[in-house]
Amino acid sequence: MSFFIDRPRGMQDLFPPSSLLFDRVSQVMRDCALFYGFSSVRTPVLEFTELFDRSVGDSSDIVQKEMYTFNDKSGRSLTLRPEFTAGVLRAVVGNYSSSAVFPLKFMYCGPCYRYEKPQVGRFREFYQFGLEIFGGDSFLADLEIILVARDIFRNLMIDDFNLEINCIGCSSCKKGYLDSIRSFFEEKRDDLCDTCKNRLNMNPMRILDCKNESCKKLFSDAPRTVDFICESCKKDFEDLKRSLEIVGMPYVVNTSIVRGLDYYTKLVFEFIVNVDGVDLTICGGGRYDNLSSSLGGPQMSATGLAIGMERILKILQDKNVGHKVLGDDKRDVFICYLDDSSRDFSVELSYKLHSFGLTSDYDIVGRGLKSQLKYADKMNYNFVIVIGSEELQKRKIKLKKMSDGSLKEFDFDSIDETFADYIKNN
Repeated sequence: MSFFIDRPRGMQDLFPPSSLLFDRVSQVMRDCALFYGFSSVRTPVLEFTELFDRSVGDSSDIVQKEMYTFNDKSGRSLTLRPEFTAGVLRAVVGNYSSSAVFPLKFMYCGPCYRYEKPQVGRFREFYQFGLEIFGGDSFLADLEIILVARDIFRNLMIDDFNLEINCIGCSSCKKGYLDSIRSFFEEKRDDLCDTCKNRLNMNPMRILDCKNESCKKLFSDAPRTVDFICESCKKDFEDLKRSLEIVGMPYVVNTSIVRGLDYYTKLVFEFIVNVDGVDLTICGGGRYDNLSSSLGGPQMSATGLAIGMERILKILQDKNVGHKVLGDDKRDVFICYLDDSSRDFSVELSYKLHSFGLTSDYDIVGRGLKSQLKYADKMNYNFVIVIGSEELQKRKIKLKKMSDGSLKEFDFDSIDETFADYIKNN
């Protein structure tokens, strides 16, 4: 009895048109980042586990429950990256000397892995596009990160987003806030979910990141981070808000935002889109000035963001604008042939068209003419050429436009850049 091996739960296969849309979305993101001066960086999908223990925080759900961790043949504990920032910073510290010219501005796109329950727009293997600025001490670095995200979403025709921001303070600010919020939730321990009861002892701020409704009901009366921040953090936050207003970027201060990772300090933010009455976070980020030193590197300010690619694809599809983002995906020319001699010429012609920058193809499975034409239509070719003995004898071809059936005749010898320009312009 035969059996079929399916993909693991939480993983996904991507085929056209979804794969084409994925490529287009990632290209839009890269183009926006390039416009702001970011450069690409790539880091390993496997890192030593202690990197995430030290950066993400051993009290986090990611480290406690969600990481794909195993020992290699040497007995070292390795982990599939659950997020990018720690690995990118590890690479920066390891590859850039103290003479590096700051700020360093990097972008990336690739897969991450978390063993969590698959849900809407979220998988165990998921792709993130992200930006990092290292060495940008000013709030202006935070502003730039936010504005790149704004431009990305606008270029993807997602213009109904909401920006929510909060300031959770520096390390000094956090101490007083943590004492206050621990006392607040301790009095309400019985109303907390089991996960948040554990968070109460390890990192009470993380309770504000809980999605459990019974916990969320308590947030409105909880102490606010902005009431505990120092004058320096307060000034940076006010400067950022004023700058957002100057550039016409609407925002809402949401004091419940703390983000889910331990390394965040000062500014945290999220971009929210409402889909069918459900608020989806499509982008999250903030500042993490202490992460470098916590990993054994030099003190280095840093700010960044991450965008969930699967969430973006879902929103584009739900809003029925994916085809607009994808644009005109027509291919140029499909060459149909009737016999062996015309087949050989079709092969030669196809690769000649390639040299002019045209997309072209020919039948490779032995179809008849009618089936070849149906295939060309299904694959969205703009033009077809039919080559048979008559065309070879007269040394002429007829270019047929698929949309209206119009024909234009060309001599074999005139298949050059002029021919290519005609196809490109029609």
